[in-house]
Amino acid sequence: MNWSSYRELLSGVNKYSTILGRVWLTVVFIFRLLVYVVAAEDVWSDDQQDFVCNTGQLGCTKSCYNQFFPISHIRLWALQLILVTCPSLLVLLHVAYREAQQQKHTEEAGKHCHLHYSNFSKNHGGLWWTYLLSILIKVAVDLTFLYIFHCLYPNFNLPKMVTCAASPCPNVVTCFLAKTTEKNIFSYFMAATAILCVILNICEVGYVVVKKCTKLAVSKKPKDIFEMDSHISF
Repeated sequence: MNWSSYRELLSGVNKYSTILGRVWLTVVFIFRLLVYVVAAEDVWSDDQQDFVCNTGQLGCTKSCYNQFFPISHIRLWALQLILVTCPSLLVLLHVAYREAQQQKHTEEAGKHCHLHYSNFSKNHGGLWWTYLLSILIKVAVDLTFLYIFHCLYPNFNLPKMVTCAASPCPNVVTCFLAKTTEKNIFSYFMAATAILCVILNICEVGYVVVKKCTKLAVSKKPKDIFEMDSHISF
């Protein structure tokens, strides 16, 4: 996957995000995506070749590897990064939709568009809800993957050796993992950054909800108050 293109695409979300949203995106880029691309992939690149069992039985080593690693760390992290960043694209799609609708409305209304724009905004709002939904989805995705990692590898820890009796192994064999210290460090780091992102997202939920309640309290008329930084401001 071309992570550089994906990063450039997500960079457009920044101008429609709150301060906390921008911090979250920075953490994802620097501490998750960059670490994944630059270092983590290399650490796990030869994990199957370096997984050795004390048996000469054909197929035993591969069978034990599949049993202990039902899902590769590196592929699971890649899926997590994709799914946790996709909700941010919902905001871009919603903004693009609103801009297209606004342009269409302006062309139809002509010189009287200023008389109808407030009604258009009221009828085509909902950006706030889209943004809030995107945050909640990101929280759910990270928590789900943290739970999956914890179930597959308790405490995100990889042992130096494991025992296996999977077919076609003739008996219980001992298998050895390579670079367990490096892999554990990256496992802890990726788990810690995911937890940090969850905390940032929860804080952002509180931030946008409080801002909305505050604006509703001081406003006499309901408005589309999802106004983000630079375009619209929380």
